[in-house]
Amino acid sequence: MLDEWASNQSSEIPTEEDNEALVSGPQGVTRKSTNDIITVEELERNPSRNHGAVTSMAAGNNVILVGTDRGWIVRHDFSGIEPLELDLSTSRVGDQSIHRVFIDPGGRHCLAVVRSSTGVENHYIHTKWRKSRVLTKLKGLVINAVAWNRQFLSEAIAREILIGTAAGQLYETSLDEKDKREKPLKLLYDLTELQEPFVSLQMETTGAGQIFRYFIIGVTPTRLYTFTGTGTLEAVFTAYAERVVHFTELPGEMPGSEVHFSAKQRRSEHFAWLAGPGIYHGDLNCGTTNGEESFVENKSLIDYTKFGDGNDVKPCSLALTEFHFLLLYADRLKVVNRVSQRVVEERYFDTSLDHSCSVMLGLCTDAFGGAVYAFNENTIYEITVHDEGRDMWHVYLEMKDYVAALEHCRDALQRDRVYAAQAEAAFSAGDYTRAASFYAKTSSIATFEEIVLKFLKAGDQDALRTFLLRKLDNLGKEDRAQITMVSTWATELYLDKINQLLLDSSKQKGESCPKESSENLEYQKTLKEFRAFLSDCKDVLDEATTLKLLGSYGRVDELVFFAGLKEQHETVIHHYIQQGEAKKALAVLRRPSVSPELLYKFAPALMILDPYETVEYWMTASNLNPRRLIPALMRYSSEPHTQDEPHEAVKYLEFCIQRQQNEDSAVHNLLLSLYAKQDNERSLLRFLETKYGWGRPGRPDIFYDPKYALRLCLKEKRLRACVYIYSMMGMHEEAVALALQIDPELAKAEADKVEDDPDLQKKLWLMVAKHVIQQEKGVERENIQKAITFLKETDGLLKIEDILPFFPDFALIDDFKEAIAASLEDYNRQIEQLKQEMNDATRGADNIRRDISALTQRYAIVDRDEECAACGRGILTQQKMHGRGYTASMAAFYVFPCEHAFHAQCLISHVLKHTDENGRDCILDLQHRILEIVNSGMPVLSGRQSSMPDGDDVSVDSGRTAIDQLRAQLDDAIAGECPYCGELIINEIALPFISSEEQDLVNSWEIKR
Repeated sequence: MLDEWASNQSSEIPTEEDNEALVSGPQGVTRKSTNDIITVEELERNPSRNHGAVTSMAAGNNVILVGTDRGWIVRHDFSGIEPLELDLSTSRVGDQSIHRVFIDPGGRHCLAVVRSSTGVENHYIHTKWRKSRVLTKLKGLVINAVAWNRQFLSEAIAREILIGTAAGQLYETSLDEKDKREKPLKLLYDLTELQEPFVSLQMETTGAGQIFRYFIIGVTPTRLYTFTGTGTLEAVFTAYAERVVHFTELPGEMPGSEVHFSAKQRRSEHFAWLAGPGIYHGDLNCGTTNGEESFVENKSLIDYTKFGDGNDVKPCSLALTEFHFLLLYADRLKVVNRVSQRVVEERYFDTSLDHSCSVMLGLCTDAFGGAVYAFNENTIYEITVHDEGRDMWHVYLEMKDYVAALEHCRDALQRDRVYAAQAEAAFSAGDYTRAASFYAKTSSIATFEEIVLKFLKAGDQDALRTFLLRKLDNLGKEDRAQITMVSTWATELYLDKINQLLLDSSKQKGESCPKESSENLEYQKTLKEFRAFLSDCKDVLDEATTLKLLGSYGRVDELVFFAGLKEQHETVIHHYIQQGEAKKALAVLRRPSVSPELLYKFAPALMILDPYETVEYWMTASNLNPRRLIPALMRYSSEPHTQDEPHEAVKYLEFCIQRQQNEDSAVHNLLLSLYAKQDNERSLLRFLETKYGWGRPGRPDIFYDPKYALRLCLKEKRLRACVYIYSMMGMHEEAVALALQIDPELAKAEADKVEDDPDLQKKLWLMVAKHVIQQEKGVERENIQKAITFLKETDGLLKIEDILPFFPDFALIDDFKEAIAASLEDYNRQIEQLKQEMNDATRGADNIRRDISALTQRYAIVDRDEECAACGRGILTQQKMHGRGYTASMAAFYVFPCEHAFHAQCLISHVLKHTDENGRDCILDLQHRILEIVNSGMPVLSGRQSSMPDGDDVSVDSGRTAIDQLRAQLDDAIAGECPYCGELIINEIALPFISSEEQDLVNSWEIKR
């Protein structure tokens, strides 16, 4: 199977034989007919525009800068702008050639190095310019390499530009499109120990704000130098004046030596140096902060002989992509995988169409655009990389770098093949558990049955269990049947392993092995894993099958554990109760998912096992119905208890009644019965006397049944409690009779309670007196003295004559002489007091009759100029008032003892305005009735009754008419007291100063804005 898989994979990866199957393509490029990693297409023929042969080229941001051997610069902008042609040899004597051209990654700033027989000039060209500017400060410097600082690049300015010269010197300069003044040139570093030119430079920066870290690589034909530091570019190189410069030397001549960075997400990650003996490459760790040159890591050298051309054939140029080296030779382009170091593709440039050129000159990379260009003297080719990482998973797999292979997998099939290769490697090495983990991640390489048979043949059940568990992690929700079967199988394997470990542990204990043996530790670990497995798979395991398996292996604890997971709480609680573990059973009941019905069901058993913990749980539980717990409480109460043992049933019932304010009569009756059975009667009396319902609207003061309480107390001989219950039920005679059997003082207290019924109270005291007199056994005279003392305790309620019948007939009167004399004196005082009260009443009646007679003769003097207190007009003003029934020409008026006088109509109006609604209705009704009698002209009747027009009968006194009586009622209603001095004016204190009727007047005073 793996051979077939390997053969399938090998057919998908390009081999050297595939590379030889090349066909001639259009536009002078030889290409493959399959899906290649790269494509090479002719981009521009005659890029120099007939200004000579191309000598140098640079690219940036879809802009290509071409230099020719005649001193011309041609700028090709592929964004749609016409090419710019500049002649840098104007007015020069002799032959001139463009040595090198450079362009920043943004395609805006350009440098050109012009060499002639008279010297070297360096020109600066901006994308907006139509001509160049000669940099006089760079005159004479042969620039071989330029590194741009992308942190300081803008459309107008380029700062911290690093320049490498043919004299082995590094300079810093800046370019400004707007400032015509040339920027100063700073010498940063000079190769004094070796006379070699700098041929290539690369620079990367990290950081933000004002703090940057620089990572610089510069190469000569035989050495690679690394520089790093923080601050400014000048500060970085200044620091090397006091420390050694780190470099790597590779002997061998390489005229076209160059170094390149490959970027991912605009951050350089790899470098490659085209050196004499081969390609020196590695990783860039631009996150380092230790200030040393360790940012170059994982360095290695690839010899040119690996590329199949012999040691004498070397590439003339190099380009670096994420996973490949692009090596340019005179007539072809090779693509070498950076990881496998193998040639994966090869392209030949067909020069038959252009006889003037014979070799390729170089490669240049557009860092922003991502394109790679190859050029010769007359043509530019565009090299496009197509999904170069698609086969990297297989490259890493061949190298057995499985982690990297998985990172580069694109689909499930590729990952399956990587996992399968890992599994086979681990299985072959005998690491079955690790192999099981990888096999579980595959889905299409091998069937489930094939993999299982592998482990069964190997005889490793632990690995098989691992495979099943990992397979569960990779199955989807739609594979429910498979999940259930695999989970059940894994359960059985776990049980078999646990029992085997238990058996081995038992054998070792028999051999006196230490307790903490490795087998015992493994047993505990496996048991813990199994319980975790049950917890994870509780929803997919078949309940009946799993319980049957657990039972067949004798794993009772695990059976209970699984039952708890499946919320079979009744089974779990029943098991714990059988084991006598009440706390564990209560712990199950505390779970929110447990039904309260189970609490009531197991309450009797739990109260017998651990009454304290059970009651404590009940007191913390919510929404419990104490009535349903009564059977458990009664069963607990029926058990014998020691004298000092706290009664948990009483504690819980007291909690329900006192803290939860329970009003259930059954709960109160049960607590009463438990109190009645206690030796001490104080708790029972306190419970009977407490009114738990007092203050609750619509509820009785007590919730227990008094009749049941009476029967229970009589049965349990709790006589004091019976006395209280009799008294509470109003059966005071029975209460006193029973109290006399216990304590006469208690009977006296009961007799004193009936204060609102003197006759009953006297009767009760007579019962007590009879008992006191008849129960005394002492000397007769002493008994009489005690009886006399008892009379004093009654506060005069009983007299001597009341208790005399209780004494025997032969008792001597002399013994009662003092008591009888005191009684007679008391009677005499009462008679005298009644006489005095009668005389006082007679005098009072006489005074009242005299006052009545004086009232009929009372009068007031009214001045002629007296004014009405309401309207201000004279009281004696003549006015007819037929509405009041008066026919005199003088207006009716009222005069009060306070000397306030009112016209009758003014007084009525004032009272109607300030009295309440009932008084207003009464006054209006009386006026209406008087008016009806006057207007009807009916004769005035004398006697006890007079019939009114509306059918009402008005009672009248003898000698008074009906209209006189109505007028008297009206006078009482309006003139009972002075409206200015009486209650009417006092009630007006609570009224507002401004009434609702005066709101319009208030609004008229408002200031408008």
